[in-house]
Amino acid sequence: MSYPLKLSIILSGIILILTAGDGLYSQSLEELPGLRESAVVMRIISRIVEEDQQVVWDSENIQITISGRPVGLRLVGTNLVVAVQFTPFFRQDGRHTLVAQGQIWINIPDEGISYYTTIQTIPLEFQEQVFFFPLGSRGAENEPHIEIQLVLEPYSEETALMLDRSRENTVSP
Repeated sequence: MSYPLKLSIILSGIILILTAGDGLYSQSLEELPGLRESAVVMRIISRIVEEDQQVVWDSENIQITISGRPVGLRLVGTNLVVAVQFTPFFRQDGRHTLVAQGQIWINIPDEGISYYTTIQTIPLEFQEQVFFFPLGSRGAENEPHIEIQLVLEPYSEETALMLDRSRENTVSP
């Protein structure tokens, strides 16, 4: 899939929305037996890269989740919506799988609205970097693209303290 329009034009006024992680975090992990032991941390870095490979927008987010519970990410621009969900699954044998689902709505002038969807199942280990390209792979090196980098880590008290501090420093609108 190729997008001839500049991403900076398409995504002007972009809004980033994360879902699922806050709901789990707001319930104290201590309140639910065994939840802390099965919790994981998703570090999600989203970037919009222009034709000259300049990063024109980026965001880093940390979410806590458990096996089978998705973490959603939505990028909303002027005439583009990208919605992705990442769902980790853990098996008894210690192997991990990440299911990445993507949906894209794009309104191209004089062509109308197009809808695309994708789903990928990715085997992974803790600390392994996974890259997801919701608009398709980068084709030529100078093509603009959206990339989402994800790292899955085991939950730790250190991470919980870091999340508490970052939430305290966040100003609500």
